[in-house]
Amino acid sequence: MIKIHTEKAPKAVGPYSQAVVSGGMIYTSGQIAINPLTNTIEATTIEEQTEQVMQNLKAVLETAGSSFEKAVKTTCFLADMNDFGAFNEIYGKYFTSLPARSCVAVKTLPKNALVEVEVIAETSL
Repeated sequence: MIKIHTEKAPKAVGPYSQAVVSGGMIYTSGQIAINPLTNTIEATTIEEQTEQVMQNLKAVLETAGSSFEKAVKTTCFLADMNDFGAFNEIYGKYFTSLPARSCVAVKTLPKNALVEVEVIAETSL
């Protein structure tokens, strides 16, 4: 098992890794819209937050020898299901390989984020 860490994505806000590689797969922790340079959520709209989440996931996936194209499954959490359409537009630009997906609304996300996404993908590590 390999623990993944990159400075190009936010530090974990708790006792966990940004991702773990095991058995040729990467399992990312959920990413929220924290800007890794400032360690804060600066984006205020679902579109802006989703873009930041995708940049964070891209950094973690690339560090682990993977990419959006190698995604097998995603789990997406929205603070408000009314944001689904706007979220889906941004999500679709990145996950063009159409991995399996779950998307649910939750009561609250860490740091009051609007969106959180985790990914399971194949990796070359």
